[in-house]
Amino acid sequence: MPSPRSSRERRAGGSGGRLEFLSLSQRGPAAPDSPSRRREPPAAAPLPEEDCMKLNPSFVGIALSSLLAIDLWASKRLGVCAGEGSAWGSARPLMKVIEVSGHGIPWLLGTFYGLCQSDSSAAREVLLNLLFALLLDLVMVTVVKGLVKRPRPTHNKMDMFVTISVDKYSFPSGHATRAALVCRFVLRHLVLAVPLRVLVVLWALIVSISRVMLGRHNMTDVLFGLVLGYALYSVVEHCWLSPLNAPALFALWDH
Repeated sequence: MPSPRSSRERRAGGSGGRLEFLSLSQRGPAAPDSPSRRREPPAAAPLPEEDCMKLNPSFVGIALSSLLAIDLWASKRLGVCAGEGSAWGSARPLMKVIEVSGHGIPWLLGTFYGLCQSDSSAAREVLLNLLFALLLDLVMVTVVKGLVKRPRPTHNKMDMFVTISVDKYSFPSGHATRAALVCRFVLRHLVLAVPLRVLVVLWALIVSISRVMLGRHNMTDVLFGLVLGYALYSVVEHCWLSPLNAPALFALWDH
């Protein structure tokens, strides 16, 4: 009967007389990964730039949004004559009279009539430039309203005096631009006593404030309109029409 030792020797000889050891670093053929291990979660797609801007708004964007919210809130609170049932609804007829006083049509018709009836060359020069200023104001307000297209306040009642297509938009206030423009023009070219000059300034301010009280405009519409009207007068002064630079135009009004 062979001893256990001889059998171990035969096994060692079958392997070339060397004892083979399997180290921990030497692994056998790897088992195929399971489907659950092979499946890796898909990489998150980068957010579009627009979404990044919404998730990370800039300081300027936050500031503008806050100012817009304050503008809408304050304008609605100040619209005390927006309707008959408003806090100051009984003053609405008076506000509408003030509205007509700053409308473009009475000013255009009145200036044109004065131009036709004037016998003084100096007066015709002033009135002709006032007519030019009113037309320039009308064109500029129409262009800006058509570009911005800001809707009227929601509490506005569309019963305005003689409107056109762009009057459904509110930015800027045409009444405010006209009030500022006419105020500067009158104070510069008409010799008035101090009380009358004060009344002209008060008229321009009341017309502008009435736009918010009637609910026609937001506060920013009126403020921008005042700045625009003030600037338009500088344009009129720079392009002042006179018999020297526009003789053909003045010849039309000579009697």
